[in-house]
Amino acid sequence: MDAALSTETTTLAQAFLDTARRRGDAPAILTADMAVTLTWSQYSQDASRVAGGLGAAGLRRGQTLGLLLSNRPEFHLADAAALLLGAIPFSMYNTSAPEQFAHVIGDAGCRIVITEPALLARLQAGLEQTASGVDHVIVVGTPSWHDLLEHDPIEHPEPVDGDDVATLIYTSGTTGPPKGVELTHANILTMAREVTTLIEACPEDRAISALPMAHIAERASTHYIPMTVGSSVVCCPDYSTIMDLIPRVRPTVFFSPPRLWEKLRSAIAGAVDGGGTDPGALRQMLGFDRLRTALTGAAPCPPAVIDFFTAIGVPLHQLYGMSETTGIVSIPTGHGGAADAVGPPLPCTEIGFTDDGELLVRGPMVMAGYRNQPDATAETIDAQGWLHTGDIATLGQDGALRIVDRKKELIINAAGKNMSPSNIEARLKESSPLIGQACVIGDGRPFNVALIVADTAAAAALPRGDDLSMHIADAVARANGRLSRVEQIKRYDVLTDEWLPDSDELTPTMKLKRKPIAQKYANRITALYDGVTS
Repeated sequence: MDAALSTETTTLAQAFLDTARRRGDAPAILTADMAVTLTWSQYSQDASRVAGGLGAAGLRRGQTLGLLLSNRPEFHLADAAALLLGAIPFSMYNTSAPEQFAHVIGDAGCRIVITEPALLARLQAGLEQTASGVDHVIVVGTPSWHDLLEHDPIEHPEPVDGDDVATLIYTSGTTGPPKGVELTHANILTMAREVTTLIEACPEDRAISALPMAHIAERASTHYIPMTVGSSVVCCPDYSTIMDLIPRVRPTVFFSPPRLWEKLRSAIAGAVDGGGTDPGALRQMLGFDRLRTALTGAAPCPPAVIDFFTAIGVPLHQLYGMSETTGIVSIPTGHGGAADAVGPPLPCTEIGFTDDGELLVRGPMVMAGYRNQPDATAETIDAQGWLHTGDIATLGQDGALRIVDRKKELIINAAGKNMSPSNIEARLKESSPLIGQACVIGDGRPFNVALIVADTAAAAALPRGDDLSMHIADAVARANGRLSRVEQIKRYDVLTDEWLPDSDELTPTMKLKRKPIAQKYANRITALYDGVTS
């Protein structure tokens, strides 16, 4: 069946309704236990009823709707309902602190928020800290939500323009308070057309929704693209269960940040090391025997991880994008390409470079701007329409981009040598599955040191009597053997408490929070430079 998105489609609501008519009784949204399935017809009908209820509550074109929900069918219904009204739905990270809810809700100016019982108390604590004037808090599983589903459906979607804002993506706040990235209908539909063509998406595809819907990668891969293609999505409300869910779902398309791919590699490392297990059996063990498109992004993926999965017949590709580019700038295609590359730029995208190597991007997927922040918008998008990504990159002879590091995160040591901490961290993580996370410090210092977080599962699997510290020492030595002298780790400290998403150390999408890490572990870092480890 042709999954191509018509060039005449200019809004997400139009795309959604066209898909629902075309796909009818085909499955659209499933719960993790497969007990509840919404067909495309039911999805469309229920979203239309919810839209009627939200409209009666006062939601109008151009107004925002806050969503604080786990990955569940109600998210898709609420988001689609807002689009049918010409409103602007946006998601909040479920693990945010109350004051973060207050900031985002105040910045968005929403008067209606939809949440669920488990998240209600923290939301209410956040609302007490803002004067934004939220009039309605609707809680799924309660009469307030059921009333929406029982409302008369709207007769037709509210007409909007392609340049109207369709959603807000709040940045993860690694450089200050989150900024609201305004993405238009045209931005998102362009992304969907480009990506679905390149990965050859089809209506028979099945994906798992497990990452935060506040992140553009998850919204794109398990909400917007299915909305335009007509494929199905299985909702996983608890990310900790994802490794058990994959074999039950057997997805055809799968996206995850590198950390999960690293954990999956560790899970079958024993079978690989023992030999005698063919690649087909390994794919089936993981639940990837039907997988056609395997993608990673949001953080640098060690090339060894990509090579590992490619070797067992899972062609894992690392894409590159950011919220400000609707989640995508480049994506590898086919089964080739270097493991350290993020593919060629999309056909609709122009790229350029500043004198110091910062990647510039221009094209129809570049955001409208940052909400309520014209100065920040002007700093990011120049007068010629170039978006300054903040990433140092190169363009190879093969036409593929390679991301070196964040411009602001490059290490310049005491001798004035420039180096990429991400590259060094990748070498460390590649050296052993025992290294779950690593943060390299060295800016303005005479040499590099590292905070190393042991992978709890890999450490627990060590034979009784094995010394974890000796294994880590061997791994660091192997990594140093692949680094230049100035890049090498001279001293390190091993931490046994895992760094979790949306914590002091990691953003919700598992990027390192380098400044907070440096502050939290200042004493340990000082001890490393003084020649003492704990």
